[in-house]
Amino acid sequence: MSNASQPTIVEQAQDAASKLATAVQDTLSLGTSSEDAAKSGLPVIYVDEKAGSDSTGTGAELAPFATPLAAYQSLRPTPASDATPSALATFLVRKPDSVERNEWVEISASAKKKLVKSIGGWRKSEVKLAAEGERLEKERKAQEEKDALRREEAKSVVLVDDPSKEAKKTKIYAVPELIGSRVRIQGWVHRFRPQKTNYFLVVRDGTAMLQCILTGDCIKTLDALDLTTESTVEVVGTIEKVKEGQTAPGGVELLVDYWKIIGRAPGGSEAFEGRLQPDTDASIRADLRHLELRGEIATSVMRVRALLLRAFRDRFHARRITEVTPPCMVQTSVEGGSTLFEFDYYGAPAYLTQSSQLYLETVLPSLGDVYCIQESFRAEKSLTRRHLSEYTHLEAELVFIQFKDLLDHLESMICEVVDVLLADPVASEIIKTLNPDFVPPQRPFMRLDYRDAVKYLNEHGITKEDGTDHVIGDDIAEAAERKMTDQIGRPIMLIHFPKLLKAFYMQPLASAPDFTESVDVLMPGVGEVVGGSMRITDYDTLMAAYKREGIPSEPYYWFTDQRKYGTTEHGGYGLGVERFLAWLLKRYTVRECSLYPRWMGRATP
Repeated sequence: MSNASQPTIVEQAQDAASKLATAVQDTLSLGTSSEDAAKSGLPVIYVDEKAGSDSTGTGAELAPFATPLAAYQSLRPTPASDATPSALATFLVRKPDSVERNEWVEISASAKKKLVKSIGGWRKSEVKLAAEGERLEKERKAQEEKDALRREEAKSVVLVDDPSKEAKKTKIYAVPELIGSRVRIQGWVHRFRPQKTNYFLVVRDGTAMLQCILTGDCIKTLDALDLTTESTVEVVGTIEKVKEGQTAPGGVELLVDYWKIIGRAPGGSEAFEGRLQPDTDASIRADLRHLELRGEIATSVMRVRALLLRAFRDRFHARRITEVTPPCMVQTSVEGGSTLFEFDYYGAPAYLTQSSQLYLETVLPSLGDVYCIQESFRAEKSLTRRHLSEYTHLEAELVFIQFKDLLDHLESMICEVVDVLLADPVASEIIKTLNPDFVPPQRPFMRLDYRDAVKYLNEHGITKEDGTDHVIGDDIAEAAERKMTDQIGRPIMLIHFPKLLKAFYMQPLASAPDFTESVDVLMPGVGEVVGGSMRITDYDTLMAAYKREGIPSEPYYWFTDQRKYGTTEHGGYGLGVERFLAWLLKRYTVRECSLYPRWMGRATP
């Protein structure tokens, strides 16, 4: 028999449904008793409208179905069969009012009629699904044939990179100055919009983005058929200004006359667009950080981060403050032993540095004011949105200053760096986009004594975690500190913390020796971004501090010597770059502000 004479899937399903309806009606009119079913050896299927489940039920007495239709479907009757429910099994039903008595009765005549109708509806649905499947299969085959033909035609279209036509190889950031010139660009396909007569590509190369327009033979090649988002491409053509009323990155576009794929990114189930979605789970986003960094937001944050570090370096340079690079592997602690990452160093214990401060102090006599920008490590078992196990620490030490000088310096540095970024066209545009309500901090910053802060917290109902009021000596928790800062709504220099809350090296306050010449700079939305203090200058006072904290002084001999050989007033601070960025760009968590963030339990990728 030829294929043309064979019935289609739809016709087979329709014929089976018709036979089934007739057979079911005939059998139901005859009826089947429990005793008859038992004698015939037919299986028994249980249905409980209240306690049963069509998704997890098996038809056993202890795992009944909820509906007779699901019970029937569990028998897997074939569309071609003429079997009826009563011919396949005995259906025992338990009504809600007979659950306590555990009474099961055979399905009633009215329920059988209802079941017949349900089966008919189900079979009609099968017919409809079969028809839809047949249609989709035809469409798929037609598309495959069309694609195959198109690929055959595309093989004959070969673009030629004419060596006689000069094309200047350049980066995208420079193309606005090359209007009318023929250029050669290499980059990644950031966005891709194919149309019937044109392909619109937005290509990025890390310096900027460029809209590229492909027409004619450029969209008839095999590469055009295979193009996917995130593929690397080479495009050659003429830079033109965007027509009036239209927009494109940089206000220019590239009219492409030659192009090729350098590295094709996968499509289908592995397509870049499907890997990361706005609702993708945070843990998956962290696993795919290497891909997330290609996104516009992550790229923007990293770009401002680079400009921020450059701005700080420029402001330090303007003050003749010298950059140094202290070690990251140390054998002494700075902030206490509880947050140290310990490792074996050739058979001796060593640690990843918590801070470079002590080393910075040792070069004050030779280089004067100094700073460093490098990683610090804190083994804090904290998963808050402002904590990282590894973070970029910008630290500075200044000599021959008083506490007020330190505060003034901090205030000036922060404001000047913000001004530099707002004056930069790239940084300012990103800040405006990510944090449209950003207002640069106004000088002078509010200077709030720790003791006055405790008073403020109590007066404004900001309690401790246990609901009680704060008292002098409390280490103000992050949540309370941030709530106070957000209420005040401006940068705060929180000063003069109790000695027992701070590191051993902080200078006691002359008027109140139980407190210190210390400062935390707090920013709305983030909290602490800077911590600093004046340092102990007196040898005996430092030795007493070691003893008070239970720290052996011998390993710190190189630090203590600074108080023996020409001691003087000096102070310094550490600024968390990720926290500063989170404040500037209004990021919910500092994890967004680190290239590959590390926090408790996360050290990949």
